[in-house]
Amino acid sequence: MTPIVYLHGFASSPQSSKAQFFRRKFFERGVTIHIPQLDEGNFEGLTVSGQLRVIERTAEGRPVNLIGSSLGGYLATLYAARHPEVEWMVLMAPAFQFPRRWRERFSEQDLADWKRRGSRSFFHYGYKENRPLGYQFVEDACQYEHEPEFRQPALALHGIEDAVVPVEVSEEFAANHPSVTLRVLQSGHELTDVLEELWAETTRFQNL
Repeated sequence: MTPIVYLHGFASSPQSSKAQFFRRKFFERGVTIHIPQLDEGNFEGLTVSGQLRVIERTAEGRPVNLIGSSLGGYLATLYAARHPEVEWMVLMAPAFQFPRRWRERFSEQDLADWKRRGSRSFFHYGYKENRPLGYQFVEDACQYEHEPEFRQPALALHGIEDAVVPVEVSEEFAANHPSVTLRVLQSGHELTDVLEELWAETTRFQNL
């Protein structure tokens, strides 16, 4: 089977609930799933470009299937748009329009203060504590497209109660990208209360 790479979300880690859930499910089927740590242990120096390089090293130029959560979903689409050897993707609460929507989370004063200080503190779910993130994260993200253009089939799974990335973002994206199939679930952004539904939709999508 084509290797599967799981991409965790922002300020998360390979130990996240969804990552480990999918690891167990695929293990039961004899399938290895690769779950790289996208910040490489250096959250403060995190960038979109750096995360894409991690995906490239993990894929090793081979055909891969990608499963991404939130920012990981957006990264999956960026990578697929640049790597036609990607076969399919499953995108959970994908952070489409990330460069614009990320900046909109902060006021101009907040961004100016972050740039002046060099870093800003965020809660990191992998470390279970606040960690600094450098302003280069904002600057680097601006060079990437809001809605990557790719041709591979993709399944988007989005919670109707998502308060971080509204479901309308995925609805708009799917409407403009015929290769994307959207399934809306009764859940929020984390989707941890519908894990079995995520698995059922994933296996149905690719007849796994």
